[in-house]
Amino acid sequence: MVECIWADQQSLPADDRGLAYGDGLFETIRVHSDQPTLFDYHVRRLFQGAERLSISLAFDDIVDTIQAAVERYGNADDWILKIILTRGTGGRGYRPDPASRPRMIASRHVLPPVPQAGIAVSTSECVLTVDPLLAGLKTLNRLPQVLASQSMPDWAYEALMTSGHGDYLEGTKTNLFARLDDRWVTPPVEQLAVAGVARQAVIDYLDSAGEPIDYRAITPDDLRHTDFQGLAITNSIFGAIPVAEIDGLRLPTGPCLAKIRSFLAEALGF
Repeated sequence: MVECIWADQQSLPADDRGLAYGDGLFETIRVHSDQPTLFDYHVRRLFQGAERLSISLAFDDIVDTIQAAVERYGNADDWILKIILTRGTGGRGYRPDPASRPRMIASRHVLPPVPQAGIAVSTSECVLTVDPLLAGLKTLNRLPQVLASQSMPDWAYEALMTSGHGDYLEGTKTNLFARLDDRWVTPPVEQLAVAGVARQAVIDYLDSAGEPIDYRAITPDDLRHTDFQGLAITNSIFGAIPVAEIDGLRLPTGPCLAKIRSFLAEALGF
């Protein structure tokens, strides 16, 4: 049985493994009209992530905690629900205690402003290195993203992180979709630190519409190709935003991006 902690009322024990070792996962959920958006995607990702980390967690525990948090914190405005899952208290040392009782910490946060037009982004000097065992997981260890955000220039809305070859993989808090000729391009899960729920929702939508998708990194040459039509960043808070500029390089923000923008706007309730 999971232990639920309300962040506005209780504190986290100092010996919690999430605090000590980053031993856990988290979800950031936009709540619209007291309804958690992309709900099934968030629940499924958290459950599957817990399975990969061998954290004992029932599917219904996730559903019940999110529903209880929405009832506790909900109001008429759109807001953000953050759910943190840790392995719980497990004593000192890296080896987990099989008897550890997992914890879920729920907190309410204000929804940040969402850009209404194309944004400028920078390329981070922090190279993204992905452990195959953790690829795609939204773990509590986000230090590469912290460092990339810390060094991001003030003019940039987001910093894009690259592979060792200089190819674009994801943002500090976003995933990427490019449009080239008649197809979409997005990096595969194996190359990602975080496989976002908005990313998966867009993939499912494009698949259902019969739109071809190439799963590969987005190269700098792609951005200068004559068939390049646009680049968008996605996440589950603001949906999809077109990128108008990378490090001073102007990019097209053609109507092709409207397809995924309108899909996510509807899914997120705005």
